[in-house]
Amino acid sequence: MATPTSSNKPPRRAPSGEIAVRTERRTQLLDVTAAVAKMVQDSGVQSGICYLYVPHTTAGVIINENADPDVAADMEAALARLVPKDAGYDHAEGNSDSHIKTALVGTSATIFISGGQLELGRWQGIFFCEFDGPRTRRLRVKIVPD
Repeated sequence: MATPTSSNKPPRRAPSGEIAVRTERRTQLLDVTAAVAKMVQDSGVQSGICYLYVPHTTAGVIINENADPDVAADMEAALARLVPKDAGYDHAEGNSDSHIKTALVGTSATIFISGGQLELGRWQGIFFCEFDGPRTRRLRVKIVPD
């Protein structure tokens, strides 16, 4: 029978916090890569996972190309064509398209941390996706060491 062993080390806490995001348009993909990378760097975690979560029903988060700003603009335009603002929705607030777009892109993302940095691909960045702005929003960040 195995018996649990105890360690004199205190358990490691997962650094967490949030980033305040101020959007300027009703629909906007805002690059937040640098802010998230700074939180990871400041945490001192060398290897682990960075969890991102948006606690809103009309905003989300994605990882996509950030080298060319036209990609974000194209995504905004494509989502507008796919889910038009005025399509006879029943929701009384007039922002059903925002809820649908959020459901499509999602409200969370996970990124590995290696060498104290986010393990993003060469062209990848993190985008906060606003679909019912302009507003001040929150992006929750939790950094979990290995």
